[in-house]
Amino acid sequence: MDEDDIVKKPVHEVGMALDALSIEELTQRIVLLREEIVRLEKAIEVKTQSRSAADSVFKF
Repeated sequence: MDEDDIVKKPVHEVGMALDALSIEELTQRIVLLREEIVRLEKAIEVKTQSRSAADSVFKF
């Protein structure tokens, strides 16, 4: 696979300047950030379930 074949997702940094971005680029950033929020929420859910399971096994 060539480097040209790799599709790069835009990188967004919190607080970055937005004035140089087009409406389409801003929309892409919103989609990217919403996907990241979903991913983070799933990670929280998995960790909460693991913690609950561990707490129930090691309850004194």
